[in-house]
Amino acid sequence: MKRGMIPFNKPYTTGKEIDNIKKAITNFHLSGNGPFTKKCQNLLGERYRINNCLLTTSCTDALEMASILINIQPGDEIIVPSFTFVSTALAFARQGATIIFADSRNDNPCIDENQIEQLITSKTKAIVPVHYLGFPCEMDRIMQIAEENNLIIIEDAANAFRSRLKGRLLGTIGHLGCFSFHETKILQCGEGGMLSINDNRFSERAKIIWEKGTNRTEFQRGEVQKYEWLDIGSSFLLSDINASFLFSQLEKAEEIIGHKKLQWELYYSLLENLKNRGLIKLPVISVSVGYNYSGFYLETRNVSEREYLRKHLLERGIQAVTHYLNLSTSPYILKNQAPLRVGNNENSTRYENTILRLPFYHSLDEMQIRKITTSIYEFYSCAKN
Repeated sequence: MKRGMIPFNKPYTTGKEIDNIKKAITNFHLSGNGPFTKKCQNLLGERYRINNCLLTTSCTDALEMASILINIQPGDEIIVPSFTFVSTALAFARQGATIIFADSRNDNPCIDENQIEQLITSKTKAIVPVHYLGFPCEMDRIMQIAEENNLIIIEDAANAFRSRLKGRLLGTIGHLGCFSFHETKILQCGEGGMLSINDNRFSERAKIIWEKGTNRTEFQRGEVQKYEWLDIGSSFLLSDINASFLFSQLEKAEEIIGHKKLQWELYYSLLENLKNRGLIKLPVISVSVGYNYSGFYLETRNVSEREYLRKHLLERGIQAVTHYLNLSTSPYILKNQAPLRVGNNENSTRYENTILRLPFYHSLDEMQIRKITTSIYEFYSCAKN
């Protein structure tokens, strides 16, 4: 990164992380499911009513746990959006599932709930809606479809911690919810994730899968004299050092999100004129959404314009980035299950080609945001409209 460059992301620390890491060391419990893991779980329960959750090493691991929990078998079909990160599909493909791709909505990158029903077959087992950058999918309709077809809903809420829809936290509406605490997310511990178990039928088995397929959790509570291998699983637990880091972020979550809200609104207000002139599109927040302001993006009119704008910003020391690819056209899918693709996923392709994510991190100040937006105006003043 060049000196003076405005990067896309800078991980934020509250100032308490080092102290908490030292406390974790003096606790003499550095592996998973330690004192700070329990502190995080207690805070999540008390403040957010996420009362049944397991910290994991990543959101990918949380998704893989969910795949094991719902007993994915070869030939089962899982409906996922085509515009998402590879982990959304990979977690289920690893268990042998066939991935069925749904397109995005025309007005935002979330899954088009009106396309889901036509993709359901007798082999369909679950739907995995992804809350793009914390913006909610239409969960009322998705849950209705799941109930009518006896399907499981696994929310990929990687970017959606603390976002709400009609007062309900994203990631707690479906049967299972998966979160990320990667350093690019609104709360972070470098690498980390969480599985929220919202349906009690999965609770006990989730703890076994989390602990490498054993009843070690019961052993640690003194409920059994030894722990045994009971099921499949893996080492999904988050180290207590990472949990101690995460706890400092969770304590300041509302303050962090409040600051991001101010940054997001400044970006929007400064770029709104370009939106009104039809030169770019900006995300829309519905009145029913309690957004977590986890990222800011704009849409250009086509792929070449997006690339010219990205280069224009880079030349001025600003790192803006593209985002997800349309997974239905990825090399893995084309090689392994191309005949099963449905439609051309045209909205997903559009977002792949037109979304540009702007720098968005806690220490980004007003002067830097104004430099970024001024540079965008300079580009469009020179571009042929």
